[in-house]
Amino acid sequence: MDKLKRVLNGRDAEDPGPLAEVVDASSLSWNTRIKGFIACFGIGVLCSILGTGLLWIPRKGLILFVVFYTLGNISSIGSTIFLMGPMRQLKRMFEPTRLIATIVMLLCFLLTLCSVFWWEKKGLALVFCVLQFFALAWYSISYIPFARDAVKKCFAACLT
Repeated sequence: MDKLKRVLNGRDAEDPGPLAEVVDASSLSWNTRIKGFIACFGIGVLCSILGTGLLWIPRKGLILFVVFYTLGNISSIGSTIFLMGPMRQLKRMFEPTRLIATIVMLLCFLLTLCSVFWWEKKGLALVFCVLQFFALAWYSISYIPFARDAVKKCFAACLT
């Protein structure tokens, strides 16, 4: 468990110095971080499921689906802040290996909400929800070593 803590905090290979001890003393405990992660991720999953259920309501169902689905995805991504901390999470999101995936994912979040509230194009909102799903999946597998290469090879094999 200590090894997992060091890896998620970014201190895998380095010795903790006096500054690290001060930061550890003033931050959340490991148990609180895990509880925060589980709660935030659970809220995200619950919002996504609730949004899917609200899709079948006549008139405002699609709007509620888009809002809850997008908030659920944002909450799920935000849950990792409890594990790594906000600055480390932002640095990892915008690393060169996942920069494009992060930009596409954030752009899909924004375009989904714009299409339903400002442009009032419900069909376009559904298209952006689908793109949001794929962008979030691609972003998520960027944290797994060689996972994106495996997915590319799988699709290439399916297409040929």
